[in-house]
Amino acid sequence: MVRATNAVARRRRHKKWLKLAKGYRGMRSRSYKVAKDAVIKALAYAYVGRKRRKRDFRRLWNARINAASRARGMNYSRFINALRREGIALNRKMLALIASEYPQVFDRLVEEVKK
Repeated sequence: MVRATNAVARRRRHKKWLKLAKGYRGMRSRSYKVAKDAVIKALAYAYVGRKRRKRDFRRLWNARINAASRARGMNYSRFINALRREGIALNRKMLALIASEYPQVFDRLVEEVKK
């Protein structure tokens, strides 16, 4: 009896990983074994990166809000606390945008919470 190798399925499986590794340098895009390892590693980094991006942006927004509020005589934590106390519900992304793009509006916000 002829030995069955399941070549069609193997070729499909290999092509799937090599397609994902397209654009990688050297053997990472040509050799199945190396390409598969590279793709798995890249997917792991991509997953971590999606989580990390959220942290990085929040840190950036906090830094911008802090710089803008300090320039107006108030530090970050007091400013955020005062906003919450006054019932002004703006998220940090919007506050950072207002601080950088619309400084006069941010001035009014600070004056509102300083009262």
